[in-house]
Amino acid sequence: MSNLSDGGSLDGFSSNESIKASSNHLRGLIKEELLEDTPAFSDDSEQLLKFHGIYQQDDRDRRKEARAKGLDKHHQLMIRTRIPGGVVSAEAYLAHDDISQEWANGTLRVTTRQDFQLHGVLKGDLKQSIAAINGALLTTLGGCGDVERNIMCCPEPKQDRFHEQVDRSIASMVAALTPRTRAYHEIWLDGEVVDTSEPENEPLYGEQYLPRKFKTTIALEGDNCVDVYAHDLALVAMRGKDGSVRGFNALVGGGLGRTHNKPETFAAAALPFAFVDADQVVDLAREVIAVQRDYGDRTNRKHARLKYTLADRGLEWFRGEVQARLQFQLQPAETLRWQPVDDHLGWHEQGDGNLYVGIYIENGRIADVGAVRSRTGLRHIVDEIRPEVRLTAQQNVILAGIAPRQRARVEELMAEHGIEPVESIPLAIRNAMACPAIPTCGLAVAEAERVLPALIRQIATLLDELGLAGERISFRMSGCPNGCSRPYLGDVGFVGTTLGKYDLMLAGDFEGTRLNRTYAPNVPMGEIPGLLRPIFIAFREQRDGGEGFGDWVQRIGFDALREQVKAPA
Repeated sequence: MSNLSDGGSLDGFSSNESIKASSNHLRGLIKEELLEDTPAFSDDSEQLLKFHGIYQQDDRDRRKEARAKGLDKHHQLMIRTRIPGGVVSAEAYLAHDDISQEWANGTLRVTTRQDFQLHGVLKGDLKQSIAAINGALLTTLGGCGDVERNIMCCPEPKQDRFHEQVDRSIASMVAALTPRTRAYHEIWLDGEVVDTSEPENEPLYGEQYLPRKFKTTIALEGDNCVDVYAHDLALVAMRGKDGSVRGFNALVGGGLGRTHNKPETFAAAALPFAFVDADQVVDLAREVIAVQRDYGDRTNRKHARLKYTLADRGLEWFRGEVQARLQFQLQPAETLRWQPVDDHLGWHEQGDGNLYVGIYIENGRIADVGAVRSRTGLRHIVDEIRPEVRLTAQQNVILAGIAPRQRARVEELMAEHGIEPVESIPLAIRNAMACPAIPTCGLAVAEAERVLPALIRQIATLLDELGLAGERISFRMSGCPNGCSRPYLGDVGFVGTTLGKYDLMLAGDFEGTRLNRTYAPNVPMGEIPGLLRPIFIAFREQRDGGEGFGDWVQRIGFDALREQVKAPA
């Protein structure tokens, strides 16, 4: 067992384990370094900041200029707000917009895990930015770091018994799985430092927290809009005949991060694990995390996610360890059946007489760019109409609780700010997403967010020329193999290998239930449309009935496909 919460030796363990163990429950020297007139935090503090929802970065566009002048990097910080289920009040949305204008780079970023990210925050503005987020009744604690991350959920704002029970389950899980440390309030909110002889206790996380990050999502039966197979723990709420939640199907061991040229690292889809009653879901989540805490690899962070624990020890072993810690019997997992994925865009009734509208935000970047002024437009709509805001796993925004009489006004404001109704957006563009990558992410080896718009429009034009514009094909681009945009679960994935080149991944499916595979490695971006063209033509001619693109590729296989289109192996 690798749990070191009893104060055991750290010999042989990764440096992060020592940093966590000596941090005094995530305090370290962050508070002291905040007072220093320096542009960046120390290496140890940089690691601890992640637990507080903060990544230390630099503007990579300015690196070459800085080196030429003999200057240091242009240090900046990214703040990630933890938003369970992606639900944001109108007031909290406006607060984030204010922060983005006052202290960040003027944009808001919706992530694939229903968080907000603020980019370009300077060290001297960090504390007041986080205080403003907390003033809006949200937190950044647990936005990053080796803990339970933001708990996702289908964002559809339906008002019925089933959705209300799911919301209560999320709230209970958040309360049970959030770190208990008082460090966050002491550092960022000037909370009182409690002077007591009683040691501070982290009943779930111990002294060293988890070996690595842990991601959980909740899906609703039949709707996989949150990509359940990408998560360490996925819970699918199952409907009873009376319209209530009769229980949850649990899947474990999903995770998409990997490292190029290191086959011992790999993407994995979550596996069916168990079924539990509705009132047992919090206990299940806690003990799944606890087993990973105790047995996850603390020597090698590239081998520390739950998927590797399962690969090393087996699913049955893991089920036995979880079962031994529970006071109830795990039931066999039920078979899951998925409807075609709904991105919840456009206008819909929400069951209480009100409406909601899903608004497409390209790659999740809420900004004023050219004729599309989504930042100003959303600001105006939220300020005037006061809807509830919900963030989707596809990086889009839902405005909920809109009275039917307000619909015309919302549509008027959208049109005034160049925000297109979703019906006018080509499906290829609507079903594409990218991670931020360069210039903010330090891990990126290639562009993503900044280059996908041009590439996906070329692909959309190609599909239109071939008579395939009405096909639901998902396209996902990541600037590195860590896969934050979930490229391994799309019909088509583009995974950056070096600047300007990408592995082309095929044979996933639109429902996100199957991993894709590398079809062509290291493809220059300019060659991607030409490489895809004959493949799309073959798909058009050979598909069976309503067969999806990824399903067709999977059925015929890569060897046959390469032979047909004469693609390089």
